Amino acid sequence: MGVEETSGVIAGVGAPPIPAQQGGILLESALRYVRERQWDVLPGAWLEIDNGAMRCSCADFRCDAPGAHPLRRDWSVLTSGSAMMIRRLWSREPRASILLPTGRAFDVLEVPEPAGCLALARMARTGVEPGPVAVTPGGRMQFFVLPGSTAGTDELVRRLGWSTAALDLTPLGEGCFVAAPPTRLGRGGVVRWVNEPTPANRWLPDAAELITPLAYACAQEK
Repeated sequence: MGVEETSGVIAGVGAPPIPAQQGGILLESALRYVRERQWDVLPGAWLEIDNGAMRCSCADFRCDAPGAHPLRRDWSVLTSGSAMMIRRLWSREPRASILLPTGRAFDVLEVPEPAGCLALARMARTGVEPGPVAVTPGGRMQFFVLPGSTAGTDELVRRLGWSTAALDLTPLGEGCFVAAPPTRLGRGGVVRWVNEPTPANRWLPDAAELITPLAYACAQEK
């Protein structure tokens, strides 16, 4: 997922408050993903304030993704594309993070943020149209592509002379998930859209269209 926090308890001194209206914003955003994009949505863990420190609601001091992971192992049963169900789920816990399962309506190619910025500039010069792109406060950029199209990522990168591990280029498909804006990840901040989902990018690119600019950008940043 690209979450860089390594502790379930985040430093309390100077820890930013969780906005009181965040629950309403999260629900509105979850509903928008369902209604406008027909994306399935999953409520995840959330951040709590305890004696001035922010901690993950899972209460695991070793949590490596505070506020941004499923609440249970069989998380797929809580995933829904129904607006009515989304309202019901967030009424139980308005602070729940918004998680989007990959491998259904989309896959994701994840790279370090500096490489992602370079790749976006290259795409703009060469006329490659990216789909929605998000960035996490942990410094990971996520490119949304056609579902199932990341299956051949390893082979495509190998043909270019690299490996996905060496480039830190991660394909996320079936069985994975990403945190969606405006989910907050620890004290670092919120997930943001770099290229927001709009009617103009409803048709997602194939992963193969983005592999070359992403791979070269990742190699350049090494």
